[in-house]
Amino acid sequence: MSDTSINTHIDTGDAGFGDYFALLKPRVMSLVVFTALVGLLAAPVPVHPLLAFAAILFIAIGGGASGALNMWYDADIDRIMRRTQSRPIPAGKISESETFAFGMFLSVFSVVMLGLAANLVAAGLLAFTIFFYVVIYTMWLKRWTPQNIVIGGAAGAFPPMIGWAVATGGISVESVLMFTLIFMWTPPHFWALALFMKSDYRDAGVPMLNVTHGRRVTRAHILVYTLLLAPIAVGIGFTSIGGPLYLISALVLNAVFLKGAWDIWRRPEATAEADNYKTERRFFTVSLIYLFAHFVAILLEKGLAPYGFGGWT
Repeated sequence: MSDTSINTHIDTGDAGFGDYFALLKPRVMSLVVFTALVGLLAAPVPVHPLLAFAAILFIAIGGGASGALNMWYDADIDRIMRRTQSRPIPAGKISESETFAFGMFLSVFSVVMLGLAANLVAAGLLAFTIFFYVVIYTMWLKRWTPQNIVIGGAAGAFPPMIGWAVATGGISVESVLMFTLIFMWTPPHFWALALFMKSDYRDAGVPMLNVTHGRRVTRAHILVYTLLLAPIAVGIGFTSIGGPLYLISALVLNAVFLKGAWDIWRRPEATAEADNYKTERRFFTVSLIYLFAHFVAILLEKGLAPYGFGGWT
C-alpha cells in the first residue's frame, strides 16, 4: 500500500498523542484488557500485582498494535466507510508508512516484554493473536469470505487465554471456554452492526454476510449463532470459574439475548428500515452488556470464593 497512491496531502506535523492513541483502537483495547484481566484473575494460580499489571499492560499494547496494523492495511476502505473516515489515516493526520512502523514496533515490543515478564506460552499466544488479526483476518478473510467475522472473531477471543497463561503458564478447559464464549458471541454482535450500517460494507467492497447473502439470511444467522452461544455461556457456570451467581446471571442474560435475536429474525426488512433499525441497534448495545456481564460474573465468583460465596462450595 502506498502513501501517495490515494492520499497525498497528509501533514503528519498535525498528529498528536491522541491521533497515535486512536490508532490503537482504544475501545477494542478496553475489551482486550478487561477479558485478559479476568482470565488472569480467574486462574487458580495467584499472580503478584506488579507482574499482573505489567502483563496486562503488554497485552494491551499488543492489542493496540494489532489495531494500528489493521488501520494501516485497511486505509483504503476506511476512507470509504462512514464510521471509519475520521480515523487518523483517512483524516490525514498520520501516514500509512508511519502507522505500519508504529504497529510493528509495538507488536515486537509487547511480545518480547510479555515473554520476559511472564512466560513464553503467554508471549506466544499474544504473538499468534497479533498475527491472526492482522494477517489471517485483516489481509485475508475480511475481503475474501462472508465468514470473515466468524473465523476472524478468534483474534478477539484470545485475551482471556493469554491472561490465564500468564498465571498458569498453560492452557486449560476453563480458558478455552472463555475463548469460545467470545468467539461465538462475535458473529451476532457484528452482524447486528452490519444490518444497521446498511451500505457501508457494500460500498467498501467488504463481503459481509448481509452483502453477499442478503439481510434475511443475516438475520437467520444471528439467531442460529445466538442459539449455539447460549449453552456454552451457561455451561461455564458448572466449571471451576463458574458458580451460582454466574449461572443465574448467564441464564438471565442469555434469555434476553435469545429474545433479541428472535425479534431480529422474525421482523421484515421493511419494518426494520421504517423504524431506523431500532431492534438491531438495541441488540448490538445489549450484546456489549452481555459479554461484559458474563466476565464480571466470572470475576465476582473468584472474588467471593475466599468468603465462601463464590464457586460451587
